[in-house]
Amino acid sequence: MPRKLAAGNWKMNGLRANVKELATLAQRHSDASVDILICVPTTLITTCQDTLFDIGGQDCHTAESGAHTGDISAQMLSDAGATYVITGHSERRADHGETDQIVAAKSAAAYAAGLTAVICVGETLDERGSGTTLDIIDGQLAGSIPGGATSDNTVIAYEPVWAIGTGKVPTLEQIAEVHAHIRAQLQARFSDGTDMRILYGGSVKGSNAADIFGVPHVDGALVGGASLKADDFSPIISALEKS
Repeated sequence: MPRKLAAGNWKMNGLRANVKELATLAQRHSDASVDILICVPTTLITTCQDTLFDIGGQDCHTAESGAHTGDISAQMLSDAGATYVITGHSERRADHGETDQIVAAKSAAAYAAGLTAVICVGETLDERGSGTTLDIIDGQLAGSIPGGATSDNTVIAYEPVWAIGTGKVPTLEQIAEVHAHIRAQLQARFSDGTDMRILYGGSVKGSNAADIFGVPHVDGALVGGASLKADDFSPIISALEKS
């Protein structure tokens, strides 16, 4: 069984004053039996480097360097102290038009810089309603994961787009179906696909975390807003430790 992972995505939130939340979280989970990752804004990566947790970026450029004003390379993230980076989040795909090919290139750049890529996949509400969820997931997995992916440098996050930040949560049966399907696809393509961690993301909170973590092939969570406060994220970590 892969070691479980509780990952937080602060998105475009957080100033230096907010880093105290990580200190509180560390007091509560200094001997956690699961991995804990916090993906903070790039401005906070170095500030958070001395915490007990793995620190990640939220995006990276495909290139190692160059004339790309405002962008951040994977090497820069690594140099700042990050060990992970999120690629292909639905907000990047929607707001910035990122294709599977771009996500794959960013993930490959992460590998080259020694980072672990958290590659996100997930369907929209219309795609869920039309019954094409698994087809969408298949296409994203095939197009977004580089050939050099291993269980050491890759985490997959299933985030149904319609559940992110909405309070809506798929049924446990729906989560189980998609996670089992992702596992089968990973096993078919990669020799260590059984060991690749698959996270669930989409309105995870303390009140539903235990049920979600009881679903087969759910190896943790990618948590948005609830990761900003120690009081909200701590119960999710505790639920994962007990699962």
